[in-house]
Amino acid sequence: MAQAGREERPPDVGDGRLVSRTREIDDCSFRAFLSAQSAPRVAWATPDGLELAGGGAAAIVRAEGEARFDTLRATANALFADVDADGPPAARPRLIGGLAFEADHAPALPWTGFPAALFVLPSIQLTRADDRTWLSVASYDTDATPESVETRLDAAHDELTGLPMMRPSGARPGIAATRRLTTRSEWVTSVERAVASIRDGDLRKVVLATALDASLDAPIDVPDTLERLRRTYPDCYRFLVQPTEEKGFFGPPPERLVRIDGERVATEALAGSVERGDTPEEDAELARSLDESAKLGHEQALVTDTIRERLEPLGDITVGEREIKRLSNIQHLRTPISATLDDDIHVLDVVEALHPTPAVGGLPPERARTVIRETEPFDRGWYASPIGWFDAAGDGEFVVGIRSAVAGGDEATLFAGNGIVGDSDPDEEWAELAPKFRPILDELDG
Repeated sequence: MAQAGREERPPDVGDGRLVSRTREIDDCSFRAFLSAQSAPRVAWATPDGLELAGGGAAAIVRAEGEARFDTLRATANALFADVDADGPPAARPRLIGGLAFEADHAPALPWTGFPAALFVLPSIQLTRADDRTWLSVASYDTDATPESVETRLDAAHDELTGLPMMRPSGARPGIAATRRLTTRSEWVTSVERAVASIRDGDLRKVVLATALDASLDAPIDVPDTLERLRRTYPDCYRFLVQPTEEKGFFGPPPERLVRIDGERVATEALAGSVERGDTPEEDAELARSLDESAKLGHEQALVTDTIRERLEPLGDITVGEREIKRLSNIQHLRTPISATLDDDIHVLDVVEALHPTPAVGGLPPERARTVIRETEPFDRGWYASPIGWFDAAGDGEFVVGIRSAVAGGDEATLFAGNGIVGDSDPDEEWAELAPKFRPILDELDG
């Protein structure tokens, strides 16, 4: 199967033509399909049922530095300038990928192969939506023709029929050892310094993150891990971006950054969390404490206000009522936010305006980023960054890459962070980190 979706090297985006052919097929195992693909591999799934899995690359769009959003838009416009695609809208060609937290990110362990921005248009892709499944094959070249792509689609379909309809999720790799890259004493000192800066007035909020290195007993199978995450966190998104065979970045983030469909924009403010209770009564009490917490309410209001302010230049904004969002192991404060755009705006424009939200960065943004760089003893890489897809029309959807890990072979690095405000207690903040590692940690060992 890997050969059907594989090209030795995708051509540079320039004067080529994008040709895509799609065929509706019987439902199949996305996990088996993804496992059969060569890198780059990508996957995307939403709580409302859209699922994408792709292998190989008809085209890759990369960008570096402060102008990376401009570069992405310009290169994608060139890629989509000449498109010959059939099939339904759900299976249309899309670029799937993400960006690093910082524009000056340079690939280094554990982020080898992850530039400051990378999006893949898969050479072969499965799409599931509205209880229907499609197989697509794409080619980008000066001599791409519908006939040649149709021939590849036939071959891909033949190979797909040889894959198992169902595949056991497989055993967890097991964890031999773990190591926090920030010690508890270092964390306490960092939080105390941040609180002092907030009380001095030059900082309003900062999100400090920690990383956990895990040595595994056996090599990780990321598609199997994603499948287990689907079962455990059906109300979350799921993603995978794997530029090379070495490592992939994946997770089940609960938070949508933005979705654009035509002129309609949907986003949300997600900040403040507590664990789930062991009984309905304990669960309700924890939810009540979350809803009534002045500290967490303040943190959530900062995120809501900032998102609204950043979107106001783009259109008419509506802020919904704050609510409790319950996941299997944690519950959050959530405020839905929607907008109607005034102009024809690309989803990357909104991503650029929002990233990083105060839920993963802080306020003021540049001061918070300085504190993060000076404090965290590791490279965030793509953690807490925008991950998602966009199409030729500039529509798309992105999440915030939290509850995530970068992993490959017998190594994994997990990430978790907490928002620090003026009345944060270092020990309480440390205790809140553990549940945020659990989504990935539980699927590695158990």
